[in-house]
Amino acid sequence: MSKHRASNPWHKDKPVCGLSFFRCCSRIILLLFGRIHMFRRIPMYKVMIVDDEPWAIKGIRNAFDWDKYGFEIIGQFKSAYTAWDAIKANEPDLVFTDIRMPEISGLDLMKRAKVEGMDIEFVIVSGYAEFEYAQEALRYGALDYFLKPLDIDKADPFIAKLAMHFSRRSTARNQLLLDALTSANEGEIKSFLPFPDDAAVYNYQVLSIYFEGEHKNMRNLLSLEGKPVHVVEVEAGARKMLVVLMTEHRDCLEGLSDKWVLNKTGIHVMGVSSISNQLKHMSKLIKEADLSASQVFLEEAGGVVHYEPKLHLVKPCIDEIHHILQGNQFDDAEAYIKGLQAYFRDHHLGMSEVVYLWNQAVGILIKAYSEELKDMELEFLNYSEIKERFEHFESLCSFLHEVLDSIRIGNGRSVQEGDIQSCFNRMIHYINHHFEQKLYLKDLSAQFFINQVYCCQLFRKNLGKTFSEYVSELRIKKARELLKRTDLSIEEVAIKAGYVDYYYFNKVFKKHCGMTPTKFRKS
Repeated sequence: MSKHRASNPWHKDKPVCGLSFFRCCSRIILLLFGRIHMFRRIPMYKVMIVDDEPWAIKGIRNAFDWDKYGFEIIGQFKSAYTAWDAIKANEPDLVFTDIRMPEISGLDLMKRAKVEGMDIEFVIVSGYAEFEYAQEALRYGALDYFLKPLDIDKADPFIAKLAMHFSRRSTARNQLLLDALTSANEGEIKSFLPFPDDAAVYNYQVLSIYFEGEHKNMRNLLSLEGKPVHVVEVEAGARKMLVVLMTEHRDCLEGLSDKWVLNKTGIHVMGVSSISNQLKHMSKLIKEADLSASQVFLEEAGGVVHYEPKLHLVKPCIDEIHHILQGNQFDDAEAYIKGLQAYFRDHHLGMSEVVYLWNQAVGILIKAYSEELKDMELEFLNYSEIKERFEHFESLCSFLHEVLDSIRIGNGRSVQEGDIQSCFNRMIHYINHHFEQKLYLKDLSAQFFINQVYCCQLFRKNLGKTFSEYVSELRIKKARELLKRTDLSIEEVAIKAGYVDYYYFNKVFKKHCGMTPTKFRKS
């Protein structure tokens, strides 16, 4: 006993609790593949107390400041049999249980929960004489234990450490869920979704939601109480959430949109995907929802935006670029750009059309002026890359205008080459020290008095890469260092590296490193 007391930094006069689970995080991660609990922006972890002695239950209930650390006692039981029925019905996050009871022991409760595949943590309560049983409970996977009678002075640090564990576990589960949903592995996706009946055919729909305020209860917000629709939420950014809806009844999803009310909900925009009964389409549905929510790239006003591509309406815009280039009508470029913005607004075009316009324009420009434009940052982009590079649609149009204008006037410069190089060097110094912030080439070009188009050429000439590639490499290098050297969550790493969208961070990291941030950290 003295050896245990000396090794535990929480102990002074008598042992209160162990730290086994804080030293075994890798083992705990393996327990995360149970039934999904809904991700909560402001967590409230459900607790049950099981002890055959009423005074012990009262002592546990009163010893800790449960509300302060995000815990809620949803049940207290003197009968282990009654407690087991409640555990199966409610699946609490945490169970405080006496280790020795006349009906079912605390170890038995743990074993039953494990056999049932429940993702529940247990804290074992035991007396001094039962210390060996407590150690056995830890071997069976108990989160921790403490000894009776309670040391009140140790209660607050104990519950604080429990809260930290659940916070980290929730973050880890969230990242694993995000990795699974965006993977191409149907089996991996299925392991994370609640399927009450494996034989049933389910319909799936995804929402991509950007919040202005606190996250809300999505089931209440979508008026789903009493409806046979399962809701799985995953945080995808500082103020972004992906919501997967699944149900056997397709009409439950088709009728939802008429009832969504965004007033006073804290939601800025909600992107809604199409509906599919194929689990393998999950990544496609996520992309559709995210494209729809990206409507804010074109206009500040939010709302509910359904996935409805209108690519055919972009053809006149593409034809006009052909006309300007083939007819050498560069004087018409300014009027074209202004008309382009009005056209997109009047026809209610969205991010799918922006991506199509950009990539078609890039293809046309490079084909017609390959030599003149070889060093410019003209490359095919997806919607996430466009949002990362341009602040809004107006910025994208402005860049296209500058490209067309540079073709018209050639490569003449208004300042001496040496002056431009000096300005560029100062820009690079600034980027190296501020890459964690939101950076747009248009703003930097203005700040350092360099034409935006010529700035693209300078990146190629001096660094052999584009502005976007340079910034991404700095950010991913920082992310790799943080993943190796710190225990920060993936979300915290993303933010410190300059990414507010975890979903996009995952994609960029995988593109650079060949694996997700989660797998990189494990390796």
